Amino acid sequence: MEQHMRTKKKMSVTLDAEIFEAVEKTAETCNIPKSQLAQEAFRLWFKKRTEELMKEGYVEMAREDQEFADITLDAQKEILN
Repeated sequence: MEQHMRTKKKMSVTLDAEIFEAVEKTAETCNIPKSQLAQEAFRLWFKKRTEELMKEGYVEMAREDQEFADITLDAQKEILN
């Protein structure tokens, strides 16, 4: 199995003062680097967003399935009448 080398990239972000203070305090309290806290926050955001998009997709598919079922039922009723 091929091992992928992990590389780190640096980025700069601008935060509201209250968020910045919360990040500082949390990193210190949990004894983790701010970069690790940021990575975990981004991962959670991506996971949540993916789940939201999947839910929207499933709702849309259900709507389309219902429309198809209604059209099919109407067509069957016309054939039987």
